[in-house]
Amino acid sequence: MSLFDAIPPPEDERARTGEQARIDKTRPLAERMRPESWDEYVGQEHIVGPGKPLRVQVERGEMSSIILWGPPGSGKTTLARLIARLTRADFVPFSAVLSGIKEVKAVMAEAERNRRLGRRTLLFVDEIHRFNKAQQDAFLPYVERGDITLIGATTENPSFEIISALLSRSKVYALRALAPAEIVKLLERALADRDRGLGELGIEAAPELLEQIAIFSSGDARQAYNTLEAAIAASPDKKLSAQAVEDAIQRKVLLYDKAGEEHYNLISALHKSVRSSDADAALYWLARMLTAGEDRLYIARRLVRMAIEDIGLADPRALEQAVAAMQAVHFLGVPEGDQALAQAAIYLSVAPKSDAAYQALNRAVQTVESTPAEPVPMNLRNPVTRAMKEWGYGAGYQHAHQFQDAITGMECLPPSLAGTRFYEPTDRGIEKRIAERLEEIRKGRGKA
Repeated sequence: MSLFDAIPPPEDERARTGEQARIDKTRPLAERMRPESWDEYVGQEHIVGPGKPLRVQVERGEMSSIILWGPPGSGKTTLARLIARLTRADFVPFSAVLSGIKEVKAVMAEAERNRRLGRRTLLFVDEIHRFNKAQQDAFLPYVERGDITLIGATTENPSFEIISALLSRSKVYALRALAPAEIVKLLERALADRDRGLGELGIEAAPELLEQIAIFSSGDARQAYNTLEAAIAASPDKKLSAQAVEDAIQRKVLLYDKAGEEHYNLISALHKSVRSSDADAALYWLARMLTAGEDRLYIARRLVRMAIEDIGLADPRALEQAVAAMQAVHFLGVPEGDQALAQAAIYLSVAPKSDAAYQALNRAVQTVESTPAEPVPMNLRNPVTRAMKEWGYGAGYQHAHQFQDAITGMECLPPSLAGTRFYEPTDRGIEKRIAERLEEIRKGRGKA
């Protein structure tokens, strides 16, 4: 049996051969409802709308290798299958999870034979980011010779996960999560389609229930189809019920991958919300991460960083709150510790903001890196032996407690940096008082 008998021929070929389409209703609804034409494809207008480059390529039959990057359920596999159908190419689905170099070479050998016979091969590699460098390298010669048209699908940023040689030979298209209105359109079509969908059941579905399914699918069409099927199975009297939808949803399906890009997107959103003093937004992004199952100690560590980086000495208690929250999470666990994280997030959001201490260290480090490493001044060295004292260690040192207000006029920086100011406090929160105290110290040093 050929490796290339993976997809049925286009509809017009079926008609010519007299073959009748056989729809297996035991297959998942999402699989049965895959579009067979551009008119049935919903979403991604920015790449497959009329006149867009990818669509024009397909319509001209001039396909090149591409990488489809997008969240789960956004239509990557569906688009690849549709491209194969419209370009009359043999569609070979390939799983990066289950296949290795041996399987790659076997498929490539048959693709090369078919090219000589005038047949196109479209190789679809799902989760291509799971291939290692050697496995991805194995595709290169066949892509270059035109033995195959490669379509890779990934939920991860291709810049990080796909080797540069393969990227340079492919065009990357970013797919977006489907909008609720687009998912509602898909669900309505599934309810109406008697051949591939659920039309023969005659199910009545209120628009607001379909919209609820769409919203709770978080842009994942496959999840929406699965939820619809489950809700219909639990609905009596051929009418989609609100209770059945609620039972099928159970809770919102969140787009989140603790090891992927979305992990960093969400923590970035939380950090920037705290920095912007938006407590409500901070709570929302925190709730997104908690609900998705993020490591609580990871969140706690990031809150500690926010307290140091964005609040600093404008409110030193912010660090205390963040560290206390971290200890509470470690002590209480889930879900009790979650409230400590929420409390810390709110406190950090409303606290006065200052990155003066953060910037002060940066300036000090920059100075260290850009100036000679001068020796420690003798007055700051500790004469631990008699010989060291004779050499001048500690000469000129002024013990602060022996001076008025414990302020001396002694310079503690190397001579070339004398008078340099790294820390410039703001006038927000406690830093305003710190600035006033620094000014008092500087005046006192001048007098001393």
